[in-house]
Amino acid sequence: MNPSVSAAERLARIQLNAFLFFRADWLERLIEIFGSAQEILRQDAQTLAREANLNPSTAAHLLRDAFAVNPQEEWDKTAALGGHILVPEDDEYPQALKNIKEAPVVLYVLGKLPGNEKACVGMVGTRKITPYGRRAAAKLAGELSECGVTVVSGLARGVDSECHAAAVRLKKPTVAVIGTGVGRCYPPENRALEKAILQYGGAVISELPFSKPPNAFHFPRRNRIIAALSQPVVVIEGEIKSGALITAKLALEMGKDVLAVPGPIDSVQSGGPNALIRDGAGVVTSVTDILDYIPQQLRFGLDQRFFEAGSDAPAKPEEDLTPRQREAMHAVGGGQASLDQIAEALGADVPEAASLLFELEVKGFLACENGLYSKSKF
Repeated sequence: MNPSVSAAERLARIQLNAFLFFRADWLERLIEIFGSAQEILRQDAQTLAREANLNPSTAAHLLRDAFAVNPQEEWDKTAALGGHILVPEDDEYPQALKNIKEAPVVLYVLGKLPGNEKACVGMVGTRKITPYGRRAAAKLAGELSECGVTVVSGLARGVDSECHAAAVRLKKPTVAVIGTGVGRCYPPENRALEKAILQYGGAVISELPFSKPPNAFHFPRRNRIIAALSQPVVVIEGEIKSGALITAKLALEMGKDVLAVPGPIDSVQSGGPNALIRDGAGVVTSVTDILDYIPQQLRFGLDQRFFEAGSDAPAKPEEDLTPRQREAMHAVGGGQASLDQIAEALGADVPEAASLLFELEVKGFLACENGLYSKSKF
């Protein structure tokens, strides 16, 4: 913590940050005008409106929201979870966020943030993930994590969760930038995943007050933090107007590289990535395509095997499969096989075989096309 920022000023900034209808750079402008957040909170609405050229109603709402928050309680609750609240003057505050126009006025952090010298890749996509998207997310996020890259995503359902899960399965750190306060977990079924992220050296971060719920307008502003922390940003699946494409747009505005995983032309969820590729985004067909966009100064300590063009990452460990799942893999063999053929080879009924094949498809070991199963290349 930077001692030049007093405890009283930190608490005042926590209060100002509770007014969510101003962009962060507008709050910074107010602090510059008045000299400190504390001084802003000493004003009445009329003076604040006059000196900052604000609408009187806006000034009144800002003060109302600020004084509705108990900043010491915010601080204590965050500390009780093992976290802390940073301001831009702190050394621990990410340099990548300091560099953007809308740097968060305060940043709630649980866990350990990656250092400024650490390679971070943003991975985003739809909540309505397809089996193909699940395989792509798990493969790419897992290989990036194995290589030593920190995966940054949003802890949402679908692509985000799959990317974080791929990292924690390997006991590697990953960063979740959430659209709620750190005192909430959304979606609630991700509580175990959030706990694992912190257990394996990752971080959960938010600029929102401790207990803020998942309001829709929180997520677009959350996306700029994902974009800022990452180089490059990878879009895996998403419709043309999805939140993932908002993240891509913000990344481009920051001068970041945007990459996309191509998908079937008849899949709505591949509409966004395919459109990005059409408009000039980099194409991702392997982890090497992503690593090529990581700046040279951030590559120190990464596993260089993954940088070799055309090289295959280490194969998925089949020892992680159950004996029955291994039998199903053997039944598929090196070609293609139908559900009925696999069921017959297993001596199983169709529901049991279908369940096994679905599990293997989700894990990324098998792919299904036109009703025929084969070992996944992705």
